[in-house]
Amino acid sequence: MAGHCGAMAAGLWARLGTGCPSRWPRGWHLSPGLRGARLAHAGAADRLQREYDAVVIGAGHNGLVAAAYLQRAGVRTAVLEKRHVLGGAAVTEEIVPGFKFSRASYLLSLLRPQIYAELELQVLASIPRWVAGTSQRTGRVSPLPGRPRRGGPAIPVLQRHGLRVLPRDPYSFTPLLEDRSPPRSLLLGHDMAQTQRQIAQFSQKDAQAYPEYESFMGGLVSALDPLLDAPPVDTAALGQGSLLQRLRALQALRPLLRAGLVLGWQLPRYYEVLTAPISKVSAAAAQSHLPACLQGCCGSPSPQAWRSPFLPGQILDQWFESEPLKATLATDAVIGAMASPHTPGSGYVLLHHVMGELEGRRGAWGYVAGGMGALSQAIARAAAAWGAHIFAEKAVCHVLLGRDGRAQGVALQDGTEVRSKLVLSNASPQITFLELTPQEQLPKDFVQRIRQVDTRSPVTKINVAVDRLPSFLAAPNARDGQPLPHHQCSIHLNCEDTHLLHQAFTEATHGYPSTRPMIELCIPSALDPGLAPRGCHVVSLFTQYTPSMLAGGWPWDEQARNAYADTVFDCIEAYAPGFKASVIGRDILTPPDLERIFGLPGGNIFHGGMSLDQLYFARPAPFYSGYRSPIPSLYLCGSGAHPGGGVMGAAGRNAAQVALEDFRHL
Repeated sequence: MAGHCGAMAAGLWARLGTGCPSRWPRGWHLSPGLRGARLAHAGAADRLQREYDAVVIGAGHNGLVAAAYLQRAGVRTAVLEKRHVLGGAAVTEEIVPGFKFSRASYLLSLLRPQIYAELELQVLASIPRWVAGTSQRTGRVSPLPGRPRRGGPAIPVLQRHGLRVLPRDPYSFTPLLEDRSPPRSLLLGHDMAQTQRQIAQFSQKDAQAYPEYESFMGGLVSALDPLLDAPPVDTAALGQGSLLQRLRALQALRPLLRAGLVLGWQLPRYYEVLTAPISKVSAAAAQSHLPACLQGCCGSPSPQAWRSPFLPGQILDQWFESEPLKATLATDAVIGAMASPHTPGSGYVLLHHVMGELEGRRGAWGYVAGGMGALSQAIARAAAAWGAHIFAEKAVCHVLLGRDGRAQGVALQDGTEVRSKLVLSNASPQITFLELTPQEQLPKDFVQRIRQVDTRSPVTKINVAVDRLPSFLAAPNARDGQPLPHHQCSIHLNCEDTHLLHQAFTEATHGYPSTRPMIELCIPSALDPGLAPRGCHVVSLFTQYTPSMLAGGWPWDEQARNAYADTVFDCIEAYAPGFKASVIGRDILTPPDLERIFGLPGGNIFHGGMSLDQLYFARPAPFYSGYRSPIPSLYLCGSGAHPGGGVMGAAGRNAAQVALEDFRHL
């Protein structure tokens, strides 16, 4: 297999005339994108019209969702995307010839179940071991009546718009580096008995506690779930609106009241999950994990600088004692966040990442067949089927305002003006209000709040083309080189101990890329072999912590990019010898790259931190959390709005509903 892949790679380079068949030049390189990605649909107008009912800025997944719902309701809608490919951060791009990468976002779980049903994206993917259908009432996937839940064959059913999701089971693999042969590893899956046996390698107590922990977190998710599908309560209307506005605002309190009733007497325990650190650290532990980069570059910090300010009694420590399990679970509490497991409020980020579901299984994550761009294409096809017009390479320059201060359309960079009654922005709050909207038309306190949003990002995404599967010391490959169960998982490296995660975070807060970064390694081609040439694979490396700004003001130039990527590869090599020799090409996206290419402010994958001071009532700013902006007829529909980041679609769906309500009164 590896030989076939190597021969194919050589052939690709020969056709391109590179003269370098064995190795892709280091750094990131962009090819023109996938065929057919420029326009997501057929049948739309060949030319952009000069007037619509609604214009959506940006064809990220939320913008496409908003457009689909608007057009479905009969509102003539256009979507304008500045890049050559639709999807925002949910795209598939062929960076190395023959290798199709989910270049930014790479897993699916959080997409709201109503969107699957209402937009007719998908009924069922290839589901191992059981058959499922979709409830007409809730849109959730449930077993079909009269069919066995387990034991049946995998039945592929493709929906009208072509979305196919590949569930993963098992879903998490944490190999260890230790002086034993073979080293131990932790494999988590949906089979609770098997998962408990895996945990028992490290702690019998933890194995017994794990089902109760899962049930506890599931209860909190069930309570908060309805809050995702409605705008936050309009506190301004409650206090000073008309009687009708006050009554509508009171109705919006119902999801909050229902959540309180579900939580019941356990509310104090659940409150702790939302506010406390996910784990704890002692001053002695912090001193023992002093980062080498700080010792060598700026001397030993003072004891005050390293003394932990965080509170005791943290969440995972109340449930578990084994570090491999705690560190593995803690990755969901910090992924995408410039935060340590010991940062207060990291518990909510953990909750955010277990809120999703796939095919009725709570907390499950899967790969989209064809890469994440296939999801965006399916949503775009749904919008186009109702008549929406979707255009790539149409960069919006600014929002047009009428004499009455209302949004009346957009102007493009080429000078074209497109008039509309509604404007919805899928761009970040920073781009929407600090670049596209005239500053003098916005309240000063609102502008200041948008400027103060915490957009720090710890993420560097590295996409890698390899000519064989990684073979881990803790789980060596089979002789035939075929994927094993752990290859489909999120593979957590440098995650044996929560203190390692805290060390990596601390290095970044001082301006230095982590010397032992947290790595989430995924191999989607293990389940979707069409992403790479035969025998080859695509590898997604979601790594942190890397600061947006390096110490001393040094830029993230090619040398810095490659130095960090080399550090990541060295770490992987320690767990899977031979990995570096298998690399054909790589695409390195530091925080500044993520901002430049995808418009993510500061490189933040959520359009802003998911800390409690930037959620619900306060997202993106107090009194403007309900998708309406200070500019009438201008709405925010991206991840910078409630309920936040992730490929969820809730912000797009909710914003469209608010905009539709206003449209009916125009």
